[in-house]
Amino acid sequence: MTFAGLPYTRTPRISAGADVAIVGAPMDDLTSDRPGTRYGPRAIRAASVVSGPHLEAGVDALRDVLRVLDFGDAPVLPADPVRSHAAIEATVGEVLAAGAIPVVLGGDHSIAEPDIRACADVHGPVGLIHFDAHTDTGARCSGVELSHGTPMYRLVNRAPSTQPATSRSACAATGPARPSSRGSASAASARCSLHDIRDRGIRDVVAEAIAAVGTGPTFLSVDVDVLDPAYAPGTGTPEPGGMTSIDLLWACREIVRSVALVGMDVVEVLPEHIGSRDITRARGGPDRARDAHRPGSAAG
Repeated sequence: MTFAGLPYTRTPRISAGADVAIVGAPMDDLTSDRPGTRYGPRAIRAASVVSGPHLEAGVDALRDVLRVLDFGDAPVLPADPVRSHAAIEATVGEVLAAGAIPVVLGGDHSIAEPDIRACADVHGPVGLIHFDAHTDTGARCSGVELSHGTPMYRLVNRAPSTQPATSRSACAATGPARPSSRGSASAASARCSLHDIRDRGIRDVVAEAIAAVGTGPTFLSVDVDVLDPAYAPGTGTPEPGGMTSIDLLWACREIVRSVALVGMDVVEVLPEHIGSRDITRARGGPDRARDAHRPGSAAG
């Protein structure tokens, strides 16, 4: 099973000449709330369909414009986040070495760190545009340094080399900072809240983000919990009052059209959570209502 029925390969030599490669990063060892995002890449591939012309863009991007391949999943090791991060970074590095742009499907948001480090190894410090309900800039989350609440801090302040992986960033954070997130990233940055999106409009906010990262190589990171739970309840840390689907989709298209994109990820998809199957279910909900109509039933 591949994304949108695309050709599959795990051979970097065959990937040479591809414009984009889909990579799965199925780990959720570093979540601080609901687990299950390790199944995100599989669920996204299963939900995808064979592409066709996009009504607004007027092209079939996956077949008419770009050569896109599915590069499979990074060989993560459950319960070993350090080695899993190393496997993700190496897999993304193979895609970059083949000359393709990696699009990584998560997985918890900690995978942004190996994703972006792999890009920085090739392109130098990259700009970052980050959509999230949380800033993910904590020095620690729930008392630990390696977490899905700390990748942006670590990318700036925990660089293994002499330079940070991220140099310029823009973040649209719609909800609160994560608990115990007392640290902050120190790279040049711009931050917008949902109030900014509501008051100024998505076009103005995206223009500010694009200006903040400038013309250098840029990475786009999308945590689906930036969306209001009405649109995407299947995530580990949903926050009320998030973005709408139409605004986020437009923003992503505008950003990748305008910046020197070198990679992106989509993270924190939590499939098969009760909220994503029936967001209105309460204790005794639909089943109880159904039983109320049975002859002789005392339900209700």
